[in-house]
Amino acid sequence: MSNSKILIRNGKFLVPGTPLSVLNGCMIIENDLITYIGEEEPFLEEELQVIDGSRLLFMPGLVNTHGHAAMSLLRGYGDDRTLQVWMQEKMWPMEGKFTPDDIYWGSSLSILEMMKGGTTTFLDMYDKMDRVAEITEQSGMRGVLTRGVIGLCPPEVQDVKLADAVRFARDWHGKADGRITTMLSPHSPYTCPPELFVKFVQAAHDLDLPLHTHMSETKREVEQNVEEYGVRPVEHLERLGMFTRPSLVAHGVHLNDEEIGILARHHVGVSHNPGSNLKLASGIARVIDLLNAGVTVSLGTDSAASNNNLDLFEEMRLAALIHKGFSGDPTAIPAALAMRMATEYGAKSLFLDGVGQLAPGMKADFIAIDIDQPHLLPHTDLLSHAVYSASAKDVLHVWVNGKQIVKNGECLTLDEEAIRRKAQETFEGLLKR
Repeated sequence: MSNSKILIRNGKFLVPGTPLSVLNGCMIIENDLITYIGEEEPFLEEELQVIDGSRLLFMPGLVNTHGHAAMSLLRGYGDDRTLQVWMQEKMWPMEGKFTPDDIYWGSSLSILEMMKGGTTTFLDMYDKMDRVAEITEQSGMRGVLTRGVIGLCPPEVQDVKLADAVRFARDWHGKADGRITTMLSPHSPYTCPPELFVKFVQAAHDLDLPLHTHMSETKREVEQNVEEYGVRPVEHLERLGMFTRPSLVAHGVHLNDEEIGILARHHVGVSHNPGSNLKLASGIARVIDLLNAGVTVSLGTDSAASNNNLDLFEEMRLAALIHKGFSGDPTAIPAALAMRMATEYGAKSLFLDGVGQLAPGMKADFIAIDIDQPHLLPHTDLLSHAVYSASAKDVLHVWVNGKQIVKNGECLTLDEEAIRRKAQETFEGLLKR
């Protein structure tokens, strides 16, 4: 890698601390790392690229800890239905038609939306993941990719799927200059029999990789687990050994006190998906209780088919507002905590070191939002504005691993026009199959 240095001066920077604070000053990036951030500009003899940060707020790139990128092709298709009806009658029949090219273009559309909206890292659980990895590598984003496996099939087919998940994880972990890492993902306790889960746990030990699954998203799912296995999902997964590996579960809406204690004891992260959970009427997760128990709670959008956008600013705002209103406590999820859930806690949930904060030694994954706009003035509290007032559309610039991938709202690494056109054509083709 050729040596490159960038100096951003006259900016406002969201920096770590208790609490988070906004620093007026400058930041220096050398190759893929932040090497300096402070109020005073250091004397530098060597030449470097200088960026004027005036009228911009620089903040860590947002981290989306749960999603299914290819499902952007089904945005708006089958809305306003219960989760099981939505999945079984609308989603799964259409997804059964997906070709590898369909998955490539659907994932491209999601990646384009995310990167233009300030998300620099995302987790994806889907099929034909080599195509997702291809577009992730091209985009410049950081991706935690996993081949999701639904085990509602004969044992020999389950084994083929597991082998593919293992092969993908081994092939892509650490690729794209380290921007791509992998996990193993049995889809959920209600779609994967215990024997398959146990095999996934063993594979995760063999590869030294984390595990990710959907868990306790709906009340009915929990009831079904008790009917089939005699215990609720958290105890079920604990018995199957999942939590002997570093683990992240998506949703965790329907948990009791004992289950929260188990998750905390095993350091299991929870990806909170407030927009998707509200839209599908899955319920409201016990986020305050999880956080108080010491569980790392991050934010995810789920897919554009259940959200219907991939705007993590919106998820931050929802997470803060829902739990204030539900608890009756306006201090329940303050802006700084919502921001941490979308950045620092997201990186921790995905087991990524050096990601999620603006500080020396951290990866140069950061974004700049335009704060010279009516809805972000006056500049009373820019952290508050970023959570309660801003949206994905306010993002002007995005850097990942020290490389700029969005400039003045335009993607530098992907052909936006081609992606928009191909995504529409792909959906129209699916309807005709």
